[in-house]
Amino acid sequence: MRGVVGLAVLVAGGCLAMCTACAVASGTSEGALGGTASRPEDMPAGPLGGVRRDRTWESPGGASPGVGVPGGRATPGACAVTDKLIPTCGAWWGIAPDVFSGRGPLRATEMAERRMGRHADIVHVYHRGDELFPTRQERAVAKGPRLLLINWRPAPDRTWAQIARGEADARIDRLAGHIVRTFPGRFFLTIQHEPETDVRRGAGYSAADYVAMYRHVVTRLRNRGVRNAVTVMTYRGGPVWVSKPWFDRLYPGDDVVDWVAFDSYADGRVSDFAGLVSQTRSDRPNWPGFYRWMQGRFPAKPIMLAEWGAFERPGLPRYKRDFFASVERQIGDYPQIKALVYFDSPVASRGDTRFDTTPGASRAFSRLARNPKFTAPSVPPA
Repeated sequence: MRGVVGLAVLVAGGCLAMCTACAVASGTSEGALGGTASRPEDMPAGPLGGVRRDRTWESPGGASPGVGVPGGRATPGACAVTDKLIPTCGAWWGIAPDVFSGRGPLRATEMAERRMGRHADIVHVYHRGDELFPTRQERAVAKGPRLLLINWRPAPDRTWAQIARGEADARIDRLAGHIVRTFPGRFFLTIQHEPETDVRRGAGYSAADYVAMYRHVVTRLRNRGVRNAVTVMTYRGGPVWVSKPWFDRLYPGDDVVDWVAFDSYADGRVSDFAGLVSQTRSDRPNWPGFYRWMQGRFPAKPIMLAEWGAFERPGLPRYKRDFFASVERQIGDYPQIKALVYFDSPVASRGDTRFDTTPGASRAFSRLARNPKFTAPSVPPA
């Protein structure tokens, strides 16, 4: 969602589905305007308080088959979470709560959880520039226990090329020190999401500059002790950019990217969840939609919808209800999606994405949130 500043179906056949699931679980691969943006009963979506063993966190009493994790251990009959925060069964359920409301992230998260009728696994927050994170409130959110997805634009006052050359290193180092001192828990980190709209010729904003910037920031954080950040590359999910000659050159590389993600929203052009994740373009007939593209390009990377939402359509008062119902029907067709993070805001850039604007939408969203697909293992303790 640019207003913050900045899954297609597997080929039929159980063998491919099994291979993809195992590869994703292993974590291997081939080939808001500043500050924090955040928002009935607390109902945990599965057991909480998992125990860390080796490099996985095991769920006490998980019901789905465990998946082998190199370097770790998944007990047969239990679900686990790898060091890269990949659930070996199920998927994370997340939210960017009450974005642009001005509420602090803890209060916004608690309110959103009451509204949707369950505990959030992931809470998406936004930072830019020299802001230090996680903030005190964000650390309280993580003690929920919940995972933080932190979206950071490192230096709005510098070009990508300048950041890559080291002109924001003092800022990166200060942040690294803050994280090392205050937050030992694992968290998701995306570096300037949706870069497509900022790519332009010259001026330090080429696709190559983005890659160099992303790599520099991640490498410098790691070299200064930040080893608990699980990195996410987040694309803008609309298909308008995929025909650009630089599009395929935006990816920073497997060594600095743990998850791949895209942001996508349902409006008048999208009628159901399949359409949301598989939007195509007439000028690129071979484009299969973001899910299929990611599945082919990153066959062993977990996929996240880092932002998704449905806009209000005044002429169709049942639109959100029907859309959320389609997600519940179709989510099983997209096994590589391991996290869904809803963007909940009354004033998003193109309209109202709150999930409970009508009673029907609220009920459909709460049913979706309690779908067994989103009964992932326990959130690792912060």
